[in-house]
Amino acid sequence: MNLPKLLPFVTIALSAALHAQSPTVLHCGALLDPATDIVSHDVFILTEGGLVKQIVPSAPAASSATQVDLSQAFCLPGLIDVHDHLTGDPSDSGYQSLGVSIPRSTVKGVRNARTTLLAGFTTVRNVGAAGFSDVALRDGINAGDIIGPRLFVSGPPLGITGGHCDNDLLAPEFNVSEFGVADGPWQARKKVREVIKYGADLIKICASGGVLSKGDSPGAEQYTPEEMKAIAEEAHKLGRKVAAHAHGTQAIKDAIVAGIDSIEHASLIDAEGIELAKQHHTYLVFDIYNDDYILKEGAKAGMLPESIEKEKAIGKLQRANFRKAYLAGAPMAFGTDGGVYPHGDNARQFATMVEFGAKGIDAIRMATVNAALLLNLEGRAGTVKTGSFADIIAVDSDPRSNVELLQHVRFVMKDGKVYKDEWAPTLTSQN
Repeated sequence: MNLPKLLPFVTIALSAALHAQSPTVLHCGALLDPATDIVSHDVFILTEGGLVKQIVPSAPAASSATQVDLSQAFCLPGLIDVHDHLTGDPSDSGYQSLGVSIPRSTVKGVRNARTTLLAGFTTVRNVGAAGFSDVALRDGINAGDIIGPRLFVSGPPLGITGGHCDNDLLAPEFNVSEFGVADGPWQARKKVREVIKYGADLIKICASGGVLSKGDSPGAEQYTPEEMKAIAEEAHKLGRKVAAHAHGTQAIKDAIVAGIDSIEHASLIDAEGIELAKQHHTYLVFDIYNDDYILKEGAKAGMLPESIEKEKAIGKLQRANFRKAYLAGAPMAFGTDGGVYPHGDNARQFATMVEFGAKGIDAIRMATVNAALLLNLEGRAGTVKTGSFADIIAVDSDPRSNVELLQHVRFVMKDGKVYKDEWAPTLTSQN
């Protein structure tokens, strides 16, 4: 299905207008184009009005431009994480989550957004937040009130009664049901309309059970094919894409056939599911780093014992299936499930991807070119070229041969504004 591509740029255009910067010239020792795997050396990038205006082999004539010396650095486009939860923290796990109000989670989101941007992630898709706290976060960033990545947000996720996206920690007498609960195709259509009414850029659904929820199985399908088809049709009609939390084999396949745009986690995908993803060009988003954190730190963070056991059962399978999907050439985008592990550690996943079979350049593509395609930002994000967003990061040397360098981003520009420059520490301390 060809989706409308105008909608994301409404928010983006507003953000760029509010944060338009005076001309800046970056002198990069090297610049990577992830799409082509070509590195240009000793280049000058002129940014203006939040966009890349010119890339030339010698300093452009712009006397009023701010000069930034990255001649000893390796530059590349700002990174993109398409599965994050900026308003959550690992400490909000299990029963501890019941004590976190929506205002408190929003405040946490302000801190986490800044941390994530300074880690080099200039664009983030936030898939699930209570009370539309992520909508408030996005709007605050766009208005210039706070610092953070360019955000695409889902608001509360949709799910069945008692499912992964419904509160399952309280006793029946509390009679608690989450905002996104919708049973049946027409209730689900109404809920799509409702979350869009309150500001959602995309729809997040829970197609299967989960690891960190109580009392359900990650492999069990929750939404029916009919419900998922209704959600996809309604969302697409209104110009939004749909991301489906789906660990289970059948849930993954039914979601793809229903027209869902991306499968989150995809832990138990089989060969048929991989082929369906290729046929429908459905993006698979494997969050394969956080298994390490859950097994090492989850109990201390308050995760339920049953959640730790579920992760033990599913984590290795997810990583093996990541490798199978990658080798089969399935569409894949970079998403980490930030908030399950500490924010700012997003780039740790690159090394895990390489460990389980991905080439360094392909892992980088998943977090730039591929992620931009999923977000309808082709040619705007995930690249540095004339007319693209002036989202540029820099590390010490070529990360294609050592992706761990991306855990130590030393320079961050978003929309033409420098937020971090370890080669100019005074500036860094001011942001």
